[in-house]
Amino acid sequence: MAGARHRAGSALNRGKPRVGLLGGSFNPAHGGHRRISLFARDALGLDAVWWLVSPGNPLKPRAGMAPLPARLGSALRMARRAPIVPTAIERELGTVYTVDTLRALRRRYPDIDFVWLMGSDNLAQLHRWRDWRRLARTMPIAVIARPGYDSLAAASPAAAWLGRYRRSAASLKHRAGWSAPALIQLRFDPDPRSATAIRRADPDWARRFAGRAVRDPLTHHPVDPDTP
Repeated sequence: MAGARHRAGSALNRGKPRVGLLGGSFNPAHGGHRRISLFARDALGLDAVWWLVSPGNPLKPRAGMAPLPARLGSALRMARRAPIVPTAIERELGTVYTVDTLRALRRRYPDIDFVWLMGSDNLAQLHRWRDWRRLARTMPIAVIARPGYDSLAAASPAAAWLGRYRRSAASLKHRAGWSAPALIQLRFDPDPRSATAIRRADPDWARRFAGRAVRDPLTHHPVDPDTP
């Protein structure tokens, strides 16, 4: 655990480290993921952001999904020289749904304050997620604006329920602000990049990672090249 905290850039001398969790397929990881992560880190006063590279997303089709080692490999490359820790820890935890992953991470790392980071596109469909209210009670949620989704997100059932728990980004910079439910909305210049566009422009991107063993920097475990 000490090694993981060191790599996450934790400021142990000021209490619990603060870590943002950004989940996704990262199929592949790209500069937009990096940019919103660094923006959220600055806005919320985080020590690091962990990218949770999902073994499988129940809400996304499997067709066109690159193998986990390729997606983790692309995330490791994109996170270089940044306070970002890509990890496939969900594979080790054995969790499928985000609510279970977040609760498992809180149990495993009780000395870290976590905040869940998501785009407004995910807020728009959060009510479709497994036990989403329970998820919201697990840790604060920071929502990052995405072009074309803000109006859908604002009209969503999850936004209506979370509306009473709105907080400012500044509140998370104080220890008393780390409670849940909490909804923090972050706005910055939109980033048009998307994994879908990258796959269309470079459909063979995953082949560059074929046959490579990838080691998870958080768990230290290798992710075998044959992992689907």
